Amino acid sequence: MRLLTVAVLAASTLTVAYADAALTKVSGPSPFPVACSESGPGTLHWNSEVQSHAAVNPRNPGHVVGTFQQDRWSSIASQGIVTAASFDGGRTWRRSVPATSQCSGAGNLKRATDSWVSVAPDGTAYLATLAMTKAFFEPGSEHAIQVSRSQDGGLTWGPATVLVREGGELVFNDLPAVTADPTDSRHVYTVFTKIEVLSETDFTGSAYLARSVDGGRTWEAPKVIYAPGLNSQTIANKIVVRADGTLVNAFTRYHLDASGAEREEIAVISSADKGKTWSAPVKVADLTNVGTKDPDTGTPIRDGAALVQAAANGRDLYLAWQDSRFSGGTHDGIVLSRSRDGGLTWSAPVPVAAQAFSPALAVLSDGTVGVTYYDLRDNTSDPATLPTRYSLATSHDGVTWREQRVAAFDFAGAPIVDRPERSLYLGDYHGLVASGGSFVPLFPKAGNDPANRSDVYAGRFQPIAGL
Repeated sequence: MRLLTVAVLAASTLTVAYADAALTKVSGPSPFPVACSESGPGTLHWNSEVQSHAAVNPRNPGHVVGTFQQDRWSSIASQGIVTAASFDGGRTWRRSVPATSQCSGAGNLKRATDSWVSVAPDGTAYLATLAMTKAFFEPGSEHAIQVSRSQDGGLTWGPATVLVREGGELVFNDLPAVTADPTDSRHVYTVFTKIEVLSETDFTGSAYLARSVDGGRTWEAPKVIYAPGLNSQTIANKIVVRADGTLVNAFTRYHLDASGAEREEIAVISSADKGKTWSAPVKVADLTNVGTKDPDTGTPIRDGAALVQAAANGRDLYLAWQDSRFSGGTHDGIVLSRSRDGGLTWSAPVPVAAQAFSPALAVLSDGTVGVTYYDLRDNTSDPATLPTRYSLATSHDGVTWREQRVAAFDFAGAPIVDRPERSLYLGDYHGLVASGGSFVPLFPKAGNDPANRSDVYAGRFQPIAGL
């Protein structure tokens, strides 16, 4: 959520065309009855699964945990959250239903959204979610940032720990992301944005951190780690951890320039003491997205255009996001920036894909970078359909990319959401992990059945040889 009004293929990229690779369907029939917590507002897309995320055990590359929203409402959020665990590198999965909303046994929190997972070196899995009694900023509304813990690697989950529960018309906490420290299983970090309405014209949106130092058994109270100032906010905070244990939190910052125009930029802050203190922000780059629409009908695709994705490999850090800089502002592509000094300085953004949206990012242990994304290159002039491709681009140097197609489907069948306007929706982000020498994406694709508008799939893909 945000308060401000928003929304060149690399010269050396080689596109490889072939039939869709074998994929594993991870989602299944909804475990929830229709409207198990309420009858509205909004349209319930029962059996639809959207907005996936995935994480891998840093000591066991075969152990992958995923999550996604189950039964998306058009107005906001979903009936609940489902998780899935794999112990063979994403080839087979076992689903579970943690108690994150009323449908799954979490009191009067009627809906849940924004699920994010992480796995500690000891195999403990963590799930962060945002749950609510009704839409944000509504009178009488309450919402909670909560973290669930699994001691069997994601097969079963304990009750959620509520890190903060607030409500009303003046505050909203958004987009939690949990990170288990890969260098120390005792430390777990959850970051989120707290948006506060200060007056009819003023607001702010600071980055908050809640920390556990005992493997998720107890949590410290959330604290501000970066305050962007009046009429400015952060969004999509997420922590990655360098090999030396330094934490790096990446986020997008919205602010107004001297003329009153809205600006967006990517920035990072870092902590060398496990989150106790944080550096001043380092600006990575301006963010210049324009968003995605069906080129035939003009229907928007809600693509999470302002969300930055982050990955770490040793001392090197990587950020990927959706940006229009290489098209002169006509359409978005995917870009990548890299830091070789732990986040102090960053390369100028380089193009990954010329016209694409919704990137996910992961890095193999040998430094091979993988980025997945959706694009509309296969679209036709038929306004009733929206042929879409989902691809994986890999690079050994972060500059030259080779692409392989993962899936193709019709985006026109996706669930419809009401914000910011009636839009096609598969999620503001999706999952990608590095598992041994392969990349494992966990992503939703749309179907053509109104009773089952989308499902979540996984695959296992090696970088193309010879780059």
